[in-house]
Amino acid sequence: MTRRELEIALRNAGIEEADREALLLFSHITEFSIARLLAETELSIADETLVPLLSRRVSREPLQYILGEAPFGNETYKVSSECLIPRFDTERLVEAAAERIPRGAHIADLCTGSGCIAISLLALRKDLTADAYDISDGALRIAEENAKRNGVADRISFQKADLLSLPSLPRTYGAILSNPPYIRTRDLPSLSPEVQKEPRLALDGGDDGLMFYRHFVAAFRASLSENGLFLFEIGFDQGDDLNKIAKDSRMSCEILKDYGGCDRVAILM
Repeated sequence: MTRRELEIALRNAGIEEADREALLLFSHITEFSIARLLAETELSIADETLVPLLSRRVSREPLQYILGEAPFGNETYKVSSECLIPRFDTERLVEAAAERIPRGAHIADLCTGSGCIAISLLALRKDLTADAYDISDGALRIAEENAKRNGVADRISFQKADLLSLPSLPRTYGAILSNPPYIRTRDLPSLSPEVQKEPRLALDGGDDGLMFYRHFVAAFRASLSENGLFLFEIGFDQGDDLNKIAKDSRMSCEILKDYGGCDRVAILM
């Protein structure tokens, strides 16, 4: 099968970026660069190698799970169906944290998943250390691998915890970060087929999408050091909700937009 034939098969299956995905799949199998593949347009791959991957993608399994990795910030992350796929929008949270967290701080990353938030932040800020928490054993295994892969394993520890049942955190932090589940339960069936292949635990934020934010602010505010701050990724329509949660807790709240102009980061102090 040639790249052109793969592209047509993907497009016929309703994959929007069929040309890009065909390139990435060919690159994954051949280990050729994108530039080389663009030059070698007639390169063919044996069907027995390519067809199983095509079948997975046609079934709407996310491309990142098929490739086994995803880019985020300046790093590359191992991913599987046991963790949420890192997304470009979340980089805004890392950028905001890198700008605002005091030097030498020890931070917490709640619902760490692949570990991308804490790991990319530690890669940017050599002065920081972190504890990363998640309920999923599988996600924590992947996050530990990603910390080693990206050279920060000596500055981060991983902890299994059901954060919604945790009345407090075990120590004080200069900042608490999280990209928690924030999709309203009723909205889950309307998500794309690819997103529905990701762990429900990483998506479902309860009836109004806010249960993690409420618990984190109420239970873990006492775990912030003096002048410490929460930094949360939020949904595009949750800025007002986070402002209210902050106000009810007598905290200030700043909402930052992503590069598409949507509310994306809430900073509570």
